[in-house]
Order: sequence, then C-alpha cells, then structure tokens
Amino acid sequence: MKDTQQKRILVIEDDEHIAQGLKLNLSLQGYEVATAGNGTLGLQMWKEWNPHLIVLDIMLPGLDGLSVLRHIRLEDQRLPVLILSAKGESNDKVKGFSYGVDDYLAKPFNLEEFLMRVDRLLTRSSWSGDHAAGGGVARGDPGKTYTFGDNTINFETMTAKGKEGTIYLTDQEMRLIKVFIANRGKPLSRKLLLEVGWGYSGLTTTRTVDNFIVRLRKYFEDDPENPIYFKSIRSIGYIFDHP
Repeated sequence: MKDTQQKRILVIEDDEHIAQGLKLNLSLQGYEVATAGNGTLGLQMWKEWNPHLIVLDIMLPGLDGLSVLRHIRLEDQRLPVLILSAKGESNDKVKGFSYGVDDYLAKPFNLEEFLMRVDRLLTRSSWSGDHAAGGGVARGDPGKTYTFGDNTINFETMTAKGKEGTIYLTDQEMRLIKVFIANRGKPLSRKLLLEVGWGYSGLTTTRTVDNFIVRLRKYFEDDPENPIYFKSIRSIGYIFDHP
C-alpha cells in the first residue's frame, strides 16, 4: 500500500451509490475520504476541509462541476482535480482541460485505472510540494498584483489603488475581480458570474451582479457612466478589458 498518511480526497458526486463506492475503495487504499452530493456543498467542504485531491462529477444539481472547477481555480491553481463524468464527449473534455482540470475519466470506468490515476495525481502533487501532508493549500492568485490603466490590485493585502486612492476590497469584490481578470476579453453572462463568483444556489439574483459592477466602476473607472474596463454587453452580461 502507498504511503497515503493524511491524504484527504473530496468526492463531489450526486449519485449516492457511486459516491459511497468510491469512498469505500479509496478508504481501503488508506485515504481519508469525504463526499458531497452537490456543487455548492462541495465548494463549502473544499474551503473547510482543505483536501489534497478532488474527484469531481460534471452533472451536478444546482452548480455544475465545471462551474465548481472554475470557482476553485480562482483561488487554487495547483490542487489536483480529477473529473469523473458520464459526459465523455470531446467538447466536455476540452472545456474541462481549458478550465484547469488535471485528469479526466469517463463513466463507466475501470476501478483499478481510477485508483492508479488518483495515486499518480497525488504523487505528482507531493513532488512539487503543493499539497504536502499536513500543510496548507497553495493558493494560485494571478500574481501578487495586477495593473490596468492607473489602477493596481494587490491580491495579498486585498487592497487596490484607483482614482479615489486606496480601496479596501471585500472578499466578494476580490472574487469577482479575479473572475474578470481570469477571463479578460471574454463576454461573461450574469448567470456565469453568479455561478463562479458566488456559488449560485438559486437564492441570489442577477441584480446582485449589476450592483457589484456599479461599485467596481466607481472604484476604477474615470467616468463610471462610460466605462472602458467593465463594459456591459446587451442581453449577455459584462466584459473586462483594457487597452
């Protein structure tokens, strides 16, 4: 048996039989395993439990697996994620890899192959020291600072310098800024911003996004009524870009 001391694996899977089967087999290999039946709970457990690896289904109730993945990658670029899904079409794989998944296995799958892939991902992670047993998760912010125009975001201090001087950003403002920076030049729908930025569970409205955009424009736009960075796209949502 491999040395799996303190290796924690989070399985985000809504099929209870599959989730419990994976938990049993991974536990027999010596791993500590927890399960979550939906994407919102999975994100909560990821933040609280600090796993060394996530096994993630795509088809989840509420918040789908790809939205969960994008949410995680805003804060952690190096946590190993293995997508395990019945959606094996090439376009789903391409999306998964473009969003930062480390490996992809389609259902139905061979258990031995699955366990070998898990072992490989954890071994590779331990080589790079990203998630050493007992250590903290290495967060993957897009550098310590990000500058656009006369504005500078500091991801370590959660502050920004804009036209009004120093701005102290909230967790949610910082998360939304990260979503935009990670998708610079790409149109983002309000629904996607809710899913990735808030872990949308149906209780938050698209008006929430609009209100946050108003705040970001006030912070960073010389003329908030005619924005050049946080622009509206009619019938779609918003786009972040800078000349």
